[in-house]
Amino acid sequence: MTIGKRVAFVEKGLVKVEEFQVNEPGAKEVLIKSTSTLICSGTEGAFLMAMPNTSNSFPQYPGYSNAGIIEAVGSDVVDRSCGEKVVSWTNHASHVLEDAANILPFPDNLSFDDATFFALASIALNGVRKATIELGESVAVMGQGLVGQLALQLARLSGAVPLIAIDLLNARLGASMKSGADLTINPGEKDLNGEIKRLTGGKGVNVVIEATGNPDAIPVACKLVRPYGRVILLGSPRGETKINFYSEVHAKSVTMIGSYMRPSYESYHSSWTDKDDAKLILKLLDQGRLKVRHLVTRKMPYYEATEAYLQVINKSTLGIILDWQHHR
Repeated sequence: MTIGKRVAFVEKGLVKVEEFQVNEPGAKEVLIKSTSTLICSGTEGAFLMAMPNTSNSFPQYPGYSNAGIIEAVGSDVVDRSCGEKVVSWTNHASHVLEDAANILPFPDNLSFDDATFFALASIALNGVRKATIELGESVAVMGQGLVGQLALQLARLSGAVPLIAIDLLNARLGASMKSGADLTINPGEKDLNGEIKRLTGGKGVNVVIEATGNPDAIPVACKLVRPYGRVILLGSPRGETKINFYSEVHAKSVTMIGSYMRPSYESYHSSWTDKDDAKLILKLLDQGRLKVRHLVTRKMPYYEATEAYLQVINKSTLGIILDWQHHR
């Protein structure tokens, strides 16, 4: 019998690493031995602190950005094999079971750490696709956490000019320049609306991608976008928003688009599916067209998960990878 380790949110604000029994894979499942998992600071931090629009139930077993090696396959699995490097939307644990249809292999020359970004980058791509950015359109990305940084890069690949990064933390804006931003704005230091008007000849931007998850940021996004522009709600709002829809949306003919993604591998936009996006992200990572190493603040052994989430809550990091190969 194999005993594994996993991260658990035991109660609000309390994180522990606990043991569990690792089961054999079912007929259509594979057993994956984890190598690296990426913490999604925004979503996981919100669930840990029981913020609005989260489950507010405990215990929870967080995580959905896992890279590892197949250790065993079920009797009906014919297209996957032991020793294969794969990613999956599974939690922070030493071993995970997943339906073989829901995992994706990745190239040998792509590192496990880089591969863990497949999930958050797929989420960001969902929003960028829905923005339907045309070459030369101006785009502002509000919030430069991991999803915002990835959305910034994908908007650049889509032809955004100029590409503007917005955040209250200068350290994150420094990372944004490495992610390809043409310009950065810290609203705590400059008049955000005035700067956007100045940079766009008084028109406002064509697209605002809201990636903060702060409900108060949505009315601001609507002020920054020009008439007939689009606002993409990429971040999950943690609370209710008060907005004058007449002046900020209706009168300007602004289009607001929600961009929540729950992995189902079904088509969500035109002919693209979640699996298509994940495969594309792995290709972009492998080709170096999507860059993520500058987004990792720390790599920590899994048994320091309590400290890792403390840093998440204090917003002192950008990306944290948990190392499941590092033993005491």
